[in-house]
Amino acid sequence: MFYVYILYSKQEDIYYKGFSTDIEKRLEYHNNGKSNFTSKANDWELRYSIAFETKTEALLEEKRLKRLNRASLERLIQSR
Repeated sequence: MFYVYILYSKQEDIYYKGFSTDIEKRLEYHNNGKSNFTSKANDWELRYSIAFETKTEALLEEKRLKRLNRASLERLIQSR
């Protein structure tokens, strides 16, 4: 499976949208400062995820999420 996810850092008060085949490992990666964008915080928590059978579908959804503004992201998270 392929997953699209949204992480949130309270410390930085930002959302991060991404794609992975292993969300748990990816969350650990972000919290251990191994990603340039997310390395400023170590309190990332998973707020949303959705699974897809194909990589193409997942990448299209990730691209869609990255275009959403903060209010739209928060509505999406709250709807789950």
